[in-house]
Amino acid sequence: MTAHMTPWKVTGNTPVAAILLLAVLYTGASSMRSQARTAGFDMAPKMRLSDYGFFTGDLSALHPAPRVFAYEVNAPLFSDYAEKARFIFLPEGEKMTCNDSLSLDFPNGSVLIKNFFYFHDAEHPENGRRILETRLLIKDEKGWKALEYIWNDEQTDAVLEVAGASFPVQWTDVSGKKRSIQYIAPNLNQCKGCHSYDGRFIPLGATIRQLNQYPAAGNQLLSWQESGLIDLPSGFDVSSAPRLADYRQASPGNIDDRARAYLDANCGHCHNPHGPANTSGMFLNITERNPERLGVGKAPVAAGRGSGDRKFGIVPGKPNESILLYRMESDDPGIRMPELGRQLPHQEGLDLIKTWIKEMK
Repeated sequence: MTAHMTPWKVTGNTPVAAILLLAVLYTGASSMRSQARTAGFDMAPKMRLSDYGFFTGDLSALHPAPRVFAYEVNAPLFSDYAEKARFIFLPEGEKMTCNDSLSLDFPNGSVLIKNFFYFHDAEHPENGRRILETRLLIKDEKGWKALEYIWNDEQTDAVLEVAGASFPVQWTDVSGKKRSIQYIAPNLNQCKGCHSYDGRFIPLGATIRQLNQYPAAGNQLLSWQESGLIDLPSGFDVSSAPRLADYRQASPGNIDDRARAYLDANCGHCHNPHGPANTSGMFLNITERNPERLGVGKAPVAAGRGSGDRKFGIVPGKPNESILLYRMESDDPGIRMPELGRQLPHQEGLDLIKTWIKEMK
């Protein structure tokens, strides 16, 4: 594996600089350790993913240990066609809560675990996969912190990497086409950039809108409540609670729901009044209902090549004159949106947004 910076090797000769950097990065590690030991689980930052004990047996099988459970989201973030396996760890005796405003709260010591991988052949998942990275979001008394782990070629473990990494990846997509990219795992500062809400670090996918869904086992929120993993408000009704549409599933009459869900998941974490792109004045989060703030007939705050000589964010009925679509189509690092997390244009997402704008009145 080649990379901009080689992941730290876990040996008896681990570089002193690496150890010092880890200490600086997590100055609160001792308090996390004290808190986690009280819960019977040492959550201090580890050099190897396996050291946490989140999974049992063969690590690459991602078989969850006790207090670790899988979850799914309604509208996933596009990441160059990478698949994700998502898990939540809760300390013993703790549970998530959902307050009257339907925001989700996690107890200290909780960990959100997201594994990025590609099937060797997406048409035949039974032929195996390659896990590339695992991102942890760890909750302590000071808030959320991110850690990034890069998997080795043998798929036996993943090693802490604070500076990000880049390496080639090849796979066969669902149409049988062979694909390849130089995969980029973010550094910790880039993680903070996307997860910012009024300057605070927050999770993105662990929301009622994303979690209120029906995978094979039934509604996961209700399943967690039955298992004692979450407290839902009295009278909570999943049928009336917020839910993002699954933009991947087309059905008659739901183009607006699907498009808005796609934009919320892929753009709205930055393009909202509290996000890093709040100065743009273009807000793509699901709760925005003002057409101009959504970009309809809105001129860009800053012109330049990012506009592609187009005048407005969204031109109803004319997707090819809309800046939004132009930036989604681009693979130029200085133009493309989102700026981070993708290199390839998302063709299915482009088709969805193009149809949405074309049908817009």
